[in-house]
Amino acid sequence: MRLIDGAEVRERLTFDVCIPIVRDAMMRFSQGVTRQVLRSILPLGGEHMFGVMPGALGKDLPFGAKIVSVYPENAARGGHSHQGLVLLFDAGSGAPVCLVDAAEVTAIRTAAASAAATDVLSRTDASRLALLGSGAQALNHACAIACVRPLQSVTLWARNAERAVRAGELIASRLGLSVDVRETVEDAVADADIICTVTASPEPILKGGSLRPGAHVNVVGSSHAGPAEVDSDLVVRSRFIADSREGVLAQGAEFLIAKAAGLVGDDHVVGEIGEVLLGRLVGRQSAEEITVYKSLGHIVQDLAAAHWLYSTEA
Repeated sequence: MRLIDGAEVRERLTFDVCIPIVRDAMMRFSQGVTRQVLRSILPLGGEHMFGVMPGALGKDLPFGAKIVSVYPENAARGGHSHQGLVLLFDAGSGAPVCLVDAAEVTAIRTAAASAAATDVLSRTDASRLALLGSGAQALNHACAIACVRPLQSVTLWARNAERAVRAGELIASRLGLSVDVRETVEDAVADADIICTVTASPEPILKGGSLRPGAHVNVVGSSHAGPAEVDSDLVVRSRFIADSREGVLAQGAEFLIAKAAGLVGDDHVVGEIGEVLLGRLVGRQSAEEITVYKSLGHIVQDLAAAHWLYSTEA
């Protein structure tokens, strides 16, 4: 069995490589080519969780699972909140053939998926990025979004001011752009064309009334029913696109809160990002529309990335 460690993942799975991989995976997902079931999440107490995500890429392609722990406090220390392994099985023999570091795959493919969504949902002239959060996903999202839009400015907010400054300096060094750290969420997003919420906040930090017309929002931090990063007003005001419609209807916290309040129904989730990428569904309908991509993260993204690492030369 081949073992692909985190260092190899970081070296080879660049955003230029991963964005097309994830884009293709989500199109195949919406076509019904891939197979998966909703993730199984075991609470471990507090904010700690253990998750199992099984899936298959399609006929004659590998199947497997991601087994991952979720410890949000690690992100505040510069580590990974999601740690674990992606296990690949050979479709022909059924034998396990590869183990891949899930922390690095998750970190890269999550931002790559947001970039693929941003490419088809944000305005074509979008150039101002706002990041809410200071963990690894803030840096990854900045680098990934820069692959699909020519960024001219970046603002950042985080609850911890010191970590916000450090994150801003790191992002600035990677992108060659100044990063303006703001004291409030409202200031950070006031002029933004693209907003990425990448926090572990249990309650909404971003309100619909804070956005300028035409903004696009990648809602990333909450991956299960419970914690919510954006308020119901933003859900209601937006054209709401899911990575998986079934997943969001069952586990998309922000949508479920708005639905429980009687503000939206299931039809508010207008479709999946794979459908937009396939041209089956219109993404942005006007320059003034607010669009949301709700990212739960799905095993087909992990399996597709792991398969590429396994099947190509190191």
